[in-house]
Amino acid sequence: MRLASDLILFFPRAMLKQCAAQERKVMSTTSTSIASQQDSVATRLRNFGLSALFALVLLLPKLLNLRRDPRSWLAFRIALAVAGAALVILPLSLWNSWTAAIAGLAMFLAAILFPDAKPDTTLADTAARLGALVIVNGGGYQSGDAKLLAAQLFVCPERIWALDSHLHPLLVIPTSQISSAIAAESVDDWILRVRWDEHTADFHYHGIFAEHLARVAESTLRSVIHPVLPVLPQKRAATA
Repeated sequence: MRLASDLILFFPRAMLKQCAAQERKVMSTTSTSIASQQDSVATRLRNFGLSALFALVLLLPKLLNLRRDPRSWLAFRIALAVAGAALVILPLSLWNSWTAAIAGLAMFLAAILFPDAKPDTTLADTAARLGALVIVNGGGYQSGDAKLLAAQLFVCPERIWALDSHLHPLLVIPTSQISSAIAAESVDDWILRVRWDEHTADFHYHGIFAEHLARVAESTLRSVIHPVLPVLPQKRAATA
């Protein structure tokens, strides 16, 4: 009787151990499968991010040139938005690919958030168009009751152009009519005072480099000012 009871107790214990081992094996296999899937997703995301970054670096110079043309830039933004929307909608309806949907959503948002076209109005292009010999810092210029605006002086052989930060004209001075250009220290800044004909314009410079900038502008303007020729007194003809 004792042998039979021992056998009865032994077989259930063995069966319990076997079942526990199989359960641990199944759990281990499941956890390994989940970990491998997570690693695979992370690898795909990393590769996709690196590929997108590399493509962006290659396309960035072309995009900057494209942005200078308003029509081409608008067409590019529309095409990018349509492609992004297609990547969001089609994978959800045809196949299960949430990675493509995320990429499409990013493309669609980028097309919306991209800034407007920026016309080709750089300093070099503006200087070439005006025929400027040199560009100097014009400090701040105030016209009448308007606020003080940052100015750039485009020094040309025939005239001096004072343009604001958006390269819009603030003042045009004919160089042939300039009588003086003098930089002097004021109460809390330096002032470059330009006189021509019956007009006067003051350019204000602030900060630790105020004197240097004012002196540079002064010497530059003086280099293009036509010197006033002295009037020689006429000799009276000798009378007999």
